[in-house]
Amino acid sequence: MTQQPPIKVMIVDDHTVVRRGLKFFLLAFDDMELVGEADNGEAAVELCGQLQPDVILMDMKMPGMDGAAATRKIIERHPHVQIIALTSFKDEALVQGALLAGAVSYLLKDVTDDELAEAIRSAYAGRATLAPEIARALVRAATQPPALGSDLTDRERQVLALMVEGLNNVEIAKRLVISRSTARYHVSNILSKLGATNRVEATALAIQNKLI
Repeated sequence: MTQQPPIKVMIVDDHTVVRRGLKFFLLAFDDMELVGEADNGEAAVELCGQLQPDVILMDMKMPGMDGAAATRKIIERHPHVQIIALTSFKDEALVQGALLAGAVSYLLKDVTDDELAEAIRSAYAGRATLAPEIARALVRAATQPPALGSDLTDRERQVLALMVEGLNNVEIAKRLVISRSTARYHVSNILSKLGATNRVEATALAIQNKLI
């Protein structure tokens, strides 16, 4: 039976010691080979085009272009590449950002060698792997109600900031160079989305929840 070529793996992490550890990890497995490494997102995007890896182990927090942005760019240009987010951080926003960017898996750096190896093989086959802590974080995010004000548009946040300053609809319209009816429309939407009965209550909620 013809032997399958090894899985081509690229490492992206801004810490030299982490990259070194992952390189030694890959040496223990005959079905994987390291084809390259990068210490930032920009370099990862460029190298990916040259090296054409099968799987990328991608750190999420790096200076400059972070892991989510690099993942998004790589997937746009090379949709066949499978990316595993491998990081020390498990906050829900980071997890969601990585998965929305196109990462197939999300693992923490305390993962065992065997678990990481199996995750690489699964990613190569197009199957997802999530650390248990990450799966729980996603469940919490899915079951918690959205934060107050999360559905405000950028323009509504601008109007809300002016409401906090104490401006009325006429003054808001002048400041934003919009019509009075448009200003009134935005204020009405803001009150509805915040569940406020009046401008004073909306202003108080904006301050209490740090919406501006």
